[in-house]
Amino acid sequence: MASIAAQTLFKLFFTLFSAFFIEINGEFSRQSINMSTKRMEKITRLHFYFHDIADGKHPTAMQIIRLPNKIATSFGTTFMVDDPLTEKPKPTSKLVGRAQGIYAFASQSDLWLLMVMSFAFSEGIYNGSAISILGQNAVLDAVREMSIVGGSGIFRFARGYAL
Repeated sequence: MASIAAQTLFKLFFTLFSAFFIEINGEFSRQSINMSTKRMEKITRLHFYFHDIADGKHPTAMQIIRLPNKIATSFGTTFMVDDPLTEKPKPTSKLVGRAQGIYAFASQSDLWLLMVMSFAFSEGIYNGSAISILGQNAVLDAVREMSIVGGSGIFRFARGYAL
């Protein structure tokens, strides 16, 4: 599908109560804790690969709302997804979670998607935890930014952004 590459790299910069980031060297995750007199801040940066497969024998994205053929744009077209999140760029590499949710073409004039997703993790200390993503995905931009608006498990009260 032209709107989302089969192997979209999501570098997920994730912060809990902070806007500071740490360096990571190809690892799936790293954490640090900042102590201050007012509160403790926990920072987590995740790096994984998002695979959106819209066709073939086992698609992970299914179109659930189709528009009449007479409409010239994709506006309103909606997909349900259950995409693998992997440690390396290859779709067959180690699975670290699933991206589950919906995305829809939300602009009548540009190629933008509204994405509402939960990244549910199944690896290590993050097993059973999820982060919630909400935002505009400007499909033709090389780098896209979306908001992290919450989470569950270890990511309860999460905030930050995803690239």
